[in-house]
Amino acid sequence: MTQLNVKNLDHLGIIAAIVDELGLVDYINEQLGENDRAKISAGLVVKAMILNGLGFINSPLYLFSRFFEDKPVEHLLGKGIKASDLNDDRLGRVLDLIFMAGISRLFLGICLKAVEIFKIVMKSSHLDSSSLSVQGEYKLSVEREDKESQIIHITHGYSKDKRPDLKQFVLNLVCWGDGDIPAFLELGDGNQSDKKEFAKLLKKFNEQWQFDGLYIADSALYSADNLQKLTGIYWLCSVPKTIREVQDAVSQLASEQFITTDLEGYRLTSLESEYGGVKQRWIVVDSEQKKALDLKQLTKKTEKATAQAQRQLEQLQRQEFACREDALTALSRWEKSLELHHLEDLSVVEKCHYGHRGKPRPHEQPIRRRYHAQATLSLNSAKVQASERAAGRFVLATNQLDGDSLSDEQLLVHYKQQQGVERGFRFLKDPLFFASSVFLKTPERIMALSFIMVLCLLVYSLGQRKLRLALAEQEETVPNQLGKPTQRPTLRWIFQMLRGVHWVVLDNCPQIINLTLERERILRFFGATTCQYYLLSYTSNVHNLRFIKALKS
Repeated sequence: MTQLNVKNLDHLGIIAAIVDELGLVDYINEQLGENDRAKISAGLVVKAMILNGLGFINSPLYLFSRFFEDKPVEHLLGKGIKASDLNDDRLGRVLDLIFMAGISRLFLGICLKAVEIFKIVMKSSHLDSSSLSVQGEYKLSVEREDKESQIIHITHGYSKDKRPDLKQFVLNLVCWGDGDIPAFLELGDGNQSDKKEFAKLLKKFNEQWQFDGLYIADSALYSADNLQKLTGIYWLCSVPKTIREVQDAVSQLASEQFITTDLEGYRLTSLESEYGGVKQRWIVVDSEQKKALDLKQLTKKTEKATAQAQRQLEQLQRQEFACREDALTALSRWEKSLELHHLEDLSVVEKCHYGHRGKPRPHEQPIRRRYHAQATLSLNSAKVQASERAAGRFVLATNQLDGDSLSDEQLLVHYKQQQGVERGFRFLKDPLFFASSVFLKTPERIMALSFIMVLCLLVYSLGQRKLRLALAEQEETVPNQLGKPTQRPTLRWIFQMLRGVHWVVLDNCPQIINLTLERERILRFFGATTCQYYLLSYTSNVHNLRFIKALKS
C-alpha cells in the first residue's frame, strides 16, 4: 500500500539552517549539560522554541507541541524526534536550566559566535530599552534574597506599552549597527529608570566586548552624572530638549548657518559644549521631514492654546479684585504662563456697588468698589517664529571631538541606525510573535523566555542580513510586496513567499513540493545549509550569474 505523509515546511528550513550555522544546539548543550536520559537535548529544545517563535502563526509556547504536529519534526530536529517529545515538562525544565546558567552570560557567548561566524562589522553599538507587560501577580520568589542580583522584580512602572494597569519588566538590548544584530541582553525590574541604568549598562557592555567603536543611545543617557561616568569610551546620543542650551540652539540658529549634506533632507551645523564638565561636540540637525510634521503639530498646538487661553482670559476678566494693582498683578502673573501668546491693551475697569437695584441717586457714594482686569490676547510673534525655526531640529552630542575621524554627517548616519533597536522591539511585540503571550508563572521562567525571544530576534536578523548581503554582492533583487525589485527585502516577506512549501514522504522517499523556480532562486541566496533543508543542490547564484554573463560576452 502506498504511504503518503505531508507536512508543512514553509520557511522553517531557513530558520533551522541559521541555527545550525550558528552552532547553537551544541553550544547550548555544552553550557547547560546534556541529560543522557532526555530523549531530546536542551539544545534541540531551544532550536524548537526558536522555530516555534518564528513560526508567525500566533502559536505561543503553551501550545508548543501542537505547533509541531503538522511540521516535519525529524527533518528539522533530528531522527527519532516526535512532536510529542516537545511537551510542557521538557520545555519548563530547559527554561529553568537557562535561567540557572545565567541569561546575560549565555547570550553573550552566542553573540560572540555570531560575530565570528557571520563576520559582523563592529563600528557602532546601539542601546535601548522597552517594557514588556505580563498578566498575573508575579510575587517575589522565596529565593529572591539569595539571588537578588539575578531575579528581576516584575512590578508596575512607566509603561511604554501604555498599559499602566499591568505589571511589567524591562528588556535592555544592545545591537550592532551592522544588520541590527543583537549583542547584549540585560533584563531589568519593571520600574527601571533608564536615566539611572543606561550608563551602567554601557560600561558593562564595554567590559564584556572591549569594543572601541561608538556607543549610541537615546536622550535617557544624557545627564551630567552619566557623562562623568562614561570615561574611556566614545558615546553619541540625542540631547533632551528640556535643556536650556538646546532650546536656544534650535530656536536661534539661522537657516544660513546649516550645511547641506549628502543625506537627502538633512542639513547640519555643529557647536562646542562643556555640559556636565565634559568637552563635547553638538551636532544640530535640521530635518525636512521632521520639520513638516513639527509645523503641522505647531499649528494644532497654537489653535488649541489660543482657544484655551481665550477661555482663561474671559474667566479672569470676570473675577473681582479689591484694587487696581491686584487686577494688573493677576494679568501679569497669568501672562507669564502663556507659551505662545502675550497680552495687549491692559486696563482695569472699576465697578461700583450701591447696595440697591437701579441707578444710584445724585451724589450717592458706593458702599464698595471692585476692579476687573481687561486685556486683548495676541500671538507672540517672536515666540511663534522661534518655534517655527526650531521645527524639525534636534541636537546630537558626542565626546568624539575629532571631525576627521568621524564627521558630523557620519555621526548622523550612525545615530539613524538607532532605529534598528527600535525595530527589534517592535518585532518582539508583534502580535504574530509569542511575546504577547508572556504567561509563565515565575520571574525565572519569564527571564528564560525573554532569552528565547531575543534569540529569535538574533536568528531573524542574521538571516535577513545574510540575504541582503548576498543580493548586494551578486547584484540581484527579489520582488517586494508590490512586485517591484528590491535588494533590501524583509525576512518576514520572504517567509510569506514560502508559504505552502510542503515536505512530502511517499513510500519512504522524501521530496519538497510547491518549490517554484523563483522560490528556489531565493533559497539559494541563503547558502548550502538552507538548500539542504529544501533538498536543493546548492549552486551559488553568483556562479550562475557569472556563467550567464560569460555566455552573453
